[in-house]
Amino acid sequence: MTAVVFVHGTGVREPGFSALVERVTAGLAAQRDGLHVVPYAWGAAHGATLVVGGASLPPRSGTTRGLGEGPAGPAPGDDTAAAWAALYADPYAELALAAAGSGPAVERPPGSEPPHQRIRALLTALAAQGDAPAAELGPGLARAATDLAAHPLLGPAADALDPADLAALAARSLTARLIADALHADSPLVPVGRTRDAVTGRIAETLGAPPLGTERGLRSHLLRTAGAVASRAVERRRRALTEAAHPAAGDILRYLSRGAAFRDGLRALVAGLEPPVAVVGHSLGGIIALDTLISAPLPQVGLLVTAGSQGPFLYESGSLPSLEHPAPLPPYVPAWLNLYDPRDLLGYLGAGLFPGRVTDVAVDSGQPFPAAHSAYWTNPAVYRHIVEHLP
Repeated sequence: MTAVVFVHGTGVREPGFSALVERVTAGLAAQRDGLHVVPYAWGAAHGATLVVGGASLPPRSGTTRGLGEGPAGPAPGDDTAAAWAALYADPYAELALAAAGSGPAVERPPGSEPPHQRIRALLTALAAQGDAPAAELGPGLARAATDLAAHPLLGPAADALDPADLAALAARSLTARLIADALHADSPLVPVGRTRDAVTGRIAETLGAPPLGTERGLRSHLLRTAGAVASRAVERRRRALTEAAHPAAGDILRYLSRGAAFRDGLRALVAGLEPPVAVVGHSLGGIIALDTLISAPLPQVGLLVTAGSQGPFLYESGSLPSLEHPAPLPPYVPAWLNLYDPRDLLGYLGAGLFPGRVTDVAVDSGQPFPAAHSAYWTNPAVYRHIVEHLP
C-alpha cells in the first residue's frame, strides 16, 4: 500500500487541520483506492505560538494605548487613513462616486462655461508646471494631471459638485495617484500623512479651492463616506487578520530559524513507514519536505510533491536552508512534481533551476490570489496529477 505523507502549510491548526486532512484523503481516494494518507501535524508540534498570550501584538479593534495603558478607544484618523487606502487602490474611486451622483444634463445659458472646462483648464495649467508642486511625493504630477483632465468621469463629477469640492476631490485623486505609483514601484520612501495632506491642500488651492482651514480640507462628504465604509471593512477584518497573521508569519520565521525540529519530525515519521512513500507538501510544508529530503537520504520516498511552494524561490535567492545555489539537487532526492496555480503569487517553478529533476505542472483553480493559494486541495486536477505520478 502506498503511503502519502501530507505536510500542511503555514498557520494550519485544529480544527482546520483535521478538515484539511479529511479533504486530501477524500480527494486522493476519488482517484485511486488503497492509498494510506499519513498527516504530519508539524504546526501543533513545532509551529509558532504566542507563549505570553499575544503580548507583542498591537491592540485589537482599532484601540490605542500607550505603554502601560489599557484600551483607549479608536485610533485617531482611522477613517481618513482607510479612505486614503481606498484611493491608493483606485485614485479615481472618489471621482466615480461623484459622477454617479450627477443628475441629467441641463441646458445652460448661451455663452456660459460648462463646469468641466474650468477644472480641465486648471489641470492643464498644473501639468505645465511639471512635478514641482508635489515634489515631496515624488515624480509624476504632470502626467497624473494630464490623465485626470482627460478622464471621462471628470465632466459628470463637475456637474455634481461645486467648484471648491471638485478641486479638493481632484487634488486627492492626484495625490493618491502619486503615492500609488510610489507603492507600485516599491519605493522605500513614502511621505507621512501630514506631508501628504499639505501637498493635497496646495494642489487643491491651485485648482480653485479655498485655503486650508475651511470645511473642504479632508472632510468632504464623499471622502468621509468612503472612509467610513473602508474603516468598517478594516474593522471587521482586523481581528481575523491579526490572529491569522501570527501563526502564518511566525511559522515561517520559526522554521527558518529553528527548522531542524521540523525536519527531524518528518524524517522520524517517514522512517516508520513501509515503501513506497510519497511526500506531499503545501506552501511551507513543501519547503519542509524538500529540505528534509535534501538533508539526507530517505530511501522509502519515491516521490516529492509540492503545491504552491516557495522552495524554488528560496533556492534561487540563497535562502533555502539545505541547499545553496548553484549546488545541484543531491542524486538521492526523488522525482519532484511541482504543482502551481498561475494566479498563486506564492507558487514558483523548479524545472529551470533543476533541469531534468523537477516537473512543473500548472493547475488552475479559477481563483484570484490569495484565494488561489488555498484552493489546491479542492481542485480535482491536483489529485489527478499526484496519483498519475505516484510510485
